[in-house]
Order: sequence, then C-alpha cells, then structure tokens
Amino acid sequence: MTSRLNEPGAAATQAKALVPRVAHTWTRRLRRGAAGHTPRHTAGHTPWIRATTLGVGTGLAAGMTLAAAASGLAGYFARAVVTPVRERAEDLQILAVTRGPEGDEVILPITAETVVEGTYGLFFHGGRSLARIGPIIALEPKGGTVTRPVQKVYGGDLRTAVRGWWTSVVYLNPADAGFESEEVVITLPGGPSPAWHVAPQPVAAGLPADHQGPLTGRNVWAIGVHGRGSNRTEGIRALAATSALGAETLLISYRNDGEAPAAADGRYGLGVTEWEDVEAGIEFALERGAQDILLFGWSMGGAISLQTADRSRYAAYIRGLVLTGPVIDWMDVLAHQAKANRIPDAVGRLGQWFISNPGGRRVTGLAAPVDLQAMNWIDRAEQLRDHVLIMHSVDDNIVPYGPSRDLARKNPKVTYVSFAQARHVKEWNHDPQRWDATVIDWVTDLFSRAAPGQTRPGEPGYSA
Repeated sequence: MTSRLNEPGAAATQAKALVPRVAHTWTRRLRRGAAGHTPRHTAGHTPWIRATTLGVGTGLAAGMTLAAAASGLAGYFARAVVTPVRERAEDLQILAVTRGPEGDEVILPITAETVVEGTYGLFFHGGRSLARIGPIIALEPKGGTVTRPVQKVYGGDLRTAVRGWWTSVVYLNPADAGFESEEVVITLPGGPSPAWHVAPQPVAAGLPADHQGPLTGRNVWAIGVHGRGSNRTEGIRALAATSALGAETLLISYRNDGEAPAAADGRYGLGVTEWEDVEAGIEFALERGAQDILLFGWSMGGAISLQTADRSRYAAYIRGLVLTGPVIDWMDVLAHQAKANRIPDAVGRLGQWFISNPGGRRVTGLAAPVDLQAMNWIDRAEQLRDHVLIMHSVDDNIVPYGPSRDLARKNPKVTYVSFAQARHVKEWNHDPQRWDATVIDWVTDLFSRAAPGQTRPGEPGYSA
C-alpha cells in the first residue's frame, strides 16, 4: 500500500517521491554502518542506539555517525509534514482517450485508486485542467488497464494529456455542480481571503423548488474546512446535502492553501494555527445573521475544526461537526506515515519531537512548535463538548480510521459511520447517496434535540 505525506487531504507529492527514497538510503547506511561494528546477530535491530549508549572506541564513532544520519532523516520527515507543496507530481499515466458509444472514455493503469467505483477527478496539464471521471466501464487485469467514462472536462483537452493525478475534487467551482454562489472576502489574521457563500438551492440538489429542509429559515451556516494540500473546492461535494438541509454554506480558504495569505513562517500548524482562520469565517457568518454553525472538515480540516471548537471565542455557536476522514490524533498519523515510508520507528518519533519542541524549530522552519498532544483527541475524549459525526473509510491509506472509531467508543457525543473501499476522503466519491443521507439524517436529529444554553424563541427543539 502506497503512502503519502500529503494529507493530512489531500497532497505532498514531493514528500511521496522523496521520503521513501531518502528513508531507504539512510536505513541502508544505518544497517551497513551497524554491520561493521556490531555482532552479526544484532544487525537486524537498532545497534546504532547501542553504540551511542556504549560510547566506547569505534562503536562510539559509528554511533555518532548513525545518530547524525537518523537525525537528518527525522528532520527531513518533520519538514515534509509541515511544509506546503506547491507543485503536485503527475503520477498517473493517461494511456488513451477514446470515443465510446456515450462519449469520451479514458484508459488508465490499474491502481489502488483507479479501480474503486464512484466518481472522481483527474487533474492534468499541471493542475490547470480537471476531468470528472465516472464509474468503471471495463477492467482488463491481464493488460493492467481500466476504462472509465469522461463525464466532463473543465478547461484543457484531455486527449493531449499524457499524465495527471487522481483526486477527490470533481468540480472547480460551485457553478460546475449547478449551484449559484457569491464570491466573498473574509478578513483572516493574515489578510483578506476568498470564500464562496452558497445559499440553499433545492433544485440544484435534485429536489423540488418548494422543498423545505429541517434548517430552512433557522439561520444555520455550514462552514467547509478543506484538508492539507487541497483548497475550498473540496467542500463543493457537500452542497447537495447542505441545500437539502436548508443551511447556508461558506467554503473558506485558510493560510498556506495557495489562495489565502501564507503564514509568516510558510508552514502548516496542523490545526493549532489554522483554526484562527476558521474563526474568522464564523465571525463572517455571524455578521451575516448566522445563529448556529456547523463545521464540515475533511482530513486535516477535521483537526482544524476540532481545534476551532475547542479554542474559538465563538465556540458556543458551534452546534456540531461533520468530519470526513479526519485527523483525530496526529501522533498516530505520523507514526503510520513513518512506517509506510519505511522510516524506523525511533526516527519517526524523533521527527515528531522536531515538530513539537522548540529545539526543532531550526529543522522544521516552524515559528513555534506544534503541540501534537493538544490534538490527540483520544486522550482528550472527555474534553470534547460538541456533537460530532465522523465518516471514515476502513481502508484509508493516509489517515488511519482507528482513532475515529476509538473516539466514538470513548465519547457518546461522537457518531462514527464506517465506509469501505473509499480510501482517503473519498467517501462521498465512492457512495455520494450514502454520504448525503448520513449527513442529512444526523444533522436533522441533532437539531431536533434540545440545545442547552441556547434559546431560540418559537423554534421547537431549543431550550434555555
């Protein structure tokens, strides 16, 4: 199973390409160096730690060399986690585009992603163009190819493309999904940032024009928080559900996502800094008449949403969180990524230390260390005050689903809904009807309950 340091959402392809290679090189050096100074029967363990501990003769010299090598790899790993990647590698070959009985069809290599049923995106021409790709038409295991319909191309000519990358993004703007939107500007701590405000539109959601959702007229705003390496386009998939509910939707940008102003240090805070940008989005919604807020988060956007609910001065307005493939515990995610990239456990833990301690700032470039423990919601389960819906695929190869499941077991306010075969943040892509229905049912139930401390005269379900 291929792993990437992209998401915590979606994409650090540079890290994907380099980390395994660097890890392999340094691990080989560690083992080769160890073999020259330790007995044969210990070569498969971590003799460099022993050499450093023993501190004698050539063993000390070897230990210092290997410790330096391990530190270098750990530093590289840590930097890759917190550094935004601006250019995505086109790692998927586009074998051919042919004309089928119902339109264009694309032939792609069989990969773990391209053989999953559903609707997906295919970025090409350096990310300037996007094709929406439909369900599988033909699968040729012997030839190693899969054929899928090209439902729509947004810019560019797919026939001229030879490479691209698979994505959960299927629309470039709300209009592509049939929704009218207002381009608005939100003032973040770092400066002005673009966002889409989308009013409920039943017809665009496939509903009768006179449809009345459970939230219609109740001034509820849903704020979409995208994942790492993605942007506000990620939340467009939620518009059908939020329209069916009758909620206003605000799809925001935040620091370092390529649209909002970059952070001063140019690094991700993994949630401990970005939540301030979500707070600015909440403030914007409140100024426009919002009375209740729902936070929708994908991958790292889930971690950001949890931090917002925990830290924001507007936390009292947040009625619930709807999270897809969220980061519940960064330490678990980083340990998984280290293992997937063949980085020794001890080196991976050192990488975490670089991220979370002041002594690692020169290595990571972070202006301040990231408190990973503060984002461990398994240990903090009892401190989670809000109702949370988590949808997470059991085969997520980027953010393991275990912490999502475990959080629901530890906190009765958390509802966990398991998906399968959807991989990372593609639950909607794989089964949009189930994703929409799950969200609509959960939110409807949430707003049918009493809300302690909130009074809305004339609205059933609220209590003082």
